[in-house]
Amino acid sequence: MFIGEYSHTLDAKGRIIIPSKFRDELHTSFILTRGLDGCLTIYSLEQWQKLLTELEKLPSTKKAARQYIHMLTAKACECTPDKMGRIIIPNYLAEPVHITKECAIIGVNDHIEIWDKDTWTRYFEEASDSFEEVAENLSDLLKNE
Repeated sequence: MFIGEYSHTLDAKGRIIIPSKFRDELHTSFILTRGLDGCLTIYSLEQWQKLLTELEKLPSTKKAARQYIHMLTAKACECTPDKMGRIIIPNYLAEPVHITKECAIIGVNDHIEIWDKDTWTRYFEEASDSFEEVAENLSDLLKNE
């Protein structure tokens, strides 16, 4: 399980340190890909395989399903941290989500997200404003399962 928020800086070579607590759970390599809401997402190889298995259930006749799979997998890359725990974030992933320097690395239960620090701050403030309302609505969904 991934939890917590860490601040790190992208260096001049496009490298970022993955927190050691996260690296321990990710093992030797993992998948970095486009995320939702303007971030990048890291999946362990095990979690990535589970996600791909679920994606295979989507109907290939639906354009939205094809688009989602394309966006998630087309530019995904496997990363192996160096001895200092750094990975390179390719420009083709960093540029669309404005990751240039200061970053927030967020544990989100079964995956990790990398955000531009300012984007994360805005997102978190906006989400905080409706936190109780969202919790109430989601609790109704959980009770129906």
